[in-house]
Amino acid sequence: MRVLLLSWEYPPLVVGGLGRHVEALARELASAGHDVRVVTRGEQARSSEATRDGVRVHRAAADPLAIDFTTESLLAWSQAAEHALLRAALPMLRRWRPDVVHAHDWLVAQSAITLAQVTGAALVSTVHATEAGRHQGWLPGPLNLAIHSVERWLVSRSAVVITCSTAMHDEVVRLFELPAERVVVVPNGIEAARWRVSGVARQAARARFDGAAPLLVFAGRLVHEKGVQTLLDAVRPLRAHHPGLRLAVAGTGVHEAALHARARRLRIARLVDWLGSLAADALAALLAAADVVIVPSLYEPFGIVALEAAAARTPLVVARTGGLADLVSDGVAADSFAAGDSAALAAAVARVLADPDRAQRAVRRAGRVIRRDYTWTVVAAHTADAYARAAAVR
Repeated sequence: MRVLLLSWEYPPLVVGGLGRHVEALARELASAGHDVRVVTRGEQARSSEATRDGVRVHRAAADPLAIDFTTESLLAWSQAAEHALLRAALPMLRRWRPDVVHAHDWLVAQSAITLAQVTGAALVSTVHATEAGRHQGWLPGPLNLAIHSVERWLVSRSAVVITCSTAMHDEVVRLFELPAERVVVVPNGIEAARWRVSGVARQAARARFDGAAPLLVFAGRLVHEKGVQTLLDAVRPLRAHHPGLRLAVAGTGVHEAALHARARRLRIARLVDWLGSLAADALAALLAAADVVIVPSLYEPFGIVALEAAAARTPLVVARTGGLADLVSDGVAADSFAAGDSAALAAAVARVLADPDRAQRAVRRAGRVIRRDYTWTVVAAHTADAYARAAAVR
């Protein structure tokens, strides 16, 4: 099929995980024989085209507009960015027309709907998260309501909507009142080999913590919905049974100062290492060096860091929420707990630490599940099925 992917970020312009997801998906679709084009934003004054890994990437010109990507001007920024994407895409249509337009998140809704309408292509959208979900079901202000309305518009115009987990499927169906059969689950993928490190790299990462035993690790954005506060509350009870225990936190975010203050109030500041953002190699080594990686999210559409930890062959403890619940039922996680319950988190981690043989069985089981369900080859095949379904009902 001829596939046009629209994304507001794409490597090397990366803000979060969405851009890398689209890049990996595009590469694998092209490898499977599809004719794949990507339209995304650029940083240069002129638009550009380049082919990499079989994917033709069209980068929009960066307009000389004084609009910052901030909460106050986000809608204005997104509208300007969408106009730039359309100007980059329309010349391409003189010589190439897609069978499917695939939109990734609300920031490309207008351009995706317009291009699908102009070309007659089937429109597919992937909802990576929802505005309501990010705010625990609330839409507290005008900006949140506006984003929610754009999300609703995009999914209502899509022949097929893709979500990354069973929980997100149910959330999208309920939130936007869609027929359940129009929403399909295609999980995120992972390049497992990227997260396997040598014994030397693992030992070097472990040595940084001066013989800490056990070493717990969290990796992710330091925002409320990631639940780091729940993890901090569990450190002292765990330390009571493991005197050498330390926690390493990799990531930054708007709640970082509040989390530091919480650690001081709990009198565990000396037990926590705040590592900031890490390069991919350093993060892989840290995950591999851990005795347990913990994902304590309150809201998590998927939880790619959980797969990364499992690929690094480290026991994984997750909150039973959102997409993480799929990883529990699939057998990727070694143990789990109710989101927001610090006592249950501590108990789950304690069970994993108390039974190394069980933990290693969980690690081996997770590896088998990743190879079966979460490689990019499998993800791209399921996505292509969604394209064919969308084209059939167009």
